[in-house]
Amino acid sequence: MDVLEELKVFYSGFSGLKGYIGSTENGALIPYFAVRKTERPVIIAQYAIHAREYVTAYLGMMQAQDFKKRGERGTVYFVPAVNPDGIAEALYGDKMYKANANMVDLNVNFDAKWGEGAENVRIKSSANFIGEFPFSESETRALRDFTLSVMPDMTLSYHSKGEEIYWEFYQTGSARERDYKIASAVSAATGYPVKSAGNSVGGYKDWCVEKLKIPALTIEVGNDRLSHPIGKEHAEEIFAQNRDVMKILTEIL
Repeated sequence: MDVLEELKVFYSGFSGLKGYIGSTENGALIPYFAVRKTERPVIIAQYAIHAREYVTAYLGMMQAQDFKKRGERGTVYFVPAVNPDGIAEALYGDKMYKANANMVDLNVNFDAKWGEGAENVRIKSSANFIGEFPFSESETRALRDFTLSVMPDMTLSYHSKGEEIYWEFYQTGSARERDYKIASAVSAATGYPVKSAGNSVGGYKDWCVEKLKIPALTIEVGNDRLSHPIGKEHAEEIFAQNRDVMKILTEIL
């Protein structure tokens, strides 16, 4: 079974709150799973917004099951595969593919300094194309609308690779101190260093920080020595490094 098939099986067997945040440009449903221990704090964790990074979808399923068993407070919404159309292309076509079915890089399609990134491109491509306008794609609109309906206290975006944590997006004052403290706690749990993303804009994390004024992290998993796409055989090791993230965050928020 490939990761998309495993996700369907996981959805069928998941006994908690579940549903779909919306659908892709090709009409595929985008599932979510919620684990609720207490009403607040609320976290949204999204995975595999970049097609070739589908190892993070395995991580999302593993974290959801683990938090059901170990979490003590808070509510976490897990969205393991934001970009199933792109994942299918990475599995059975161009294995280095990052974009969605429209060749838009979903993680530069959010309305947060959209189009100002150093690596942005303005023509359709397997990576870095910003789209015709912010939220031009079904997937980014679905994630935006779901986020606004939930109004989380923070969000996590799982990517691969590099084993690094990004947290900044022009925060100042107490918000900057708060967000760095949260990033540092996740760094201590995972062993991943806290880094600056430089001139990277238009991502889900960026939009959450700028527009919702909440802490948001991008966590890059998988050793940089590994080649894209990172396979399922590395998922257990990645999960072990990230196993405590949800528990820690729901305790400190």
